[in-house]
Amino acid sequence: MAVLEAVAKEPCGLAELCTRTGLPRATAHRLAVGLEVHRLLRRGPDGRWRPGAALSELAGGAVDPLLDAAGSVLPRLRDRTGESVQLYRRDGSHRVCISTAEPPSGLRDTVPVGARLPMTAGSGAKVLAAWTDPATQRTLLAEAVYGERALVEVRRRGWAQSVGEREPGVASVSAPVRDANGAVVAAVSVSGPVDRMGRRPGARWAADLLAAADALQTRL
Repeated sequence: MAVLEAVAKEPCGLAELCTRTGLPRATAHRLAVGLEVHRLLRRGPDGRWRPGAALSELAGGAVDPLLDAAGSVLPRLRDRTGESVQLYRRDGSHRVCISTAEPPSGLRDTVPVGARLPMTAGSGAKVLAAWTDPATQRTLLAEAVYGERALVEVRRRGWAQSVGEREPGVASVSAPVRDANGAVVAAVSVSGPVDRMGRRPGARWAADLLAAADALQTRL
């Protein structure tokens, strides 16, 4: 708890962690790495520890308004499209699926809640990368299958699409979800087989996806 509270105040490296907690260096390092393994802490590109996604996931059922909103918005989007729907948050160099709505039958692109996907491919990754800070964006672009021009296009039109980027045969389209201040806090996605979604899934589902993103923002 001392380590979690120390990092919650401000991201810190090992030396700062020892100063804030009074723990020996080896002990502080062992505890922080253990918490990182369980995603209660995460290490950023600068090597400093920050609160991890598992903290919000553990508390999310009771206090997370985004998950409350997703419970009503995502099923409607699933019913409208007939495809799998996901909600992602960024956690460092990954995106975490925090809510889903799956069609009852048929071939689906099932992404379980809690799944950690890389930020290097897929429409959800492009949406979250497009509105992140420049330093993080540069780090992500170094390994991504998409480039800076793709992110400029995502910001211009307000949504992203992908065909076979994350997984062969899967297409998806995603849109940003904003909080009350206009900051992008998540990405809502529709995904499914390319045979159904088509090679240009955005042309088919972007309008419905943007409406769902607006509904989520309204509830926030």
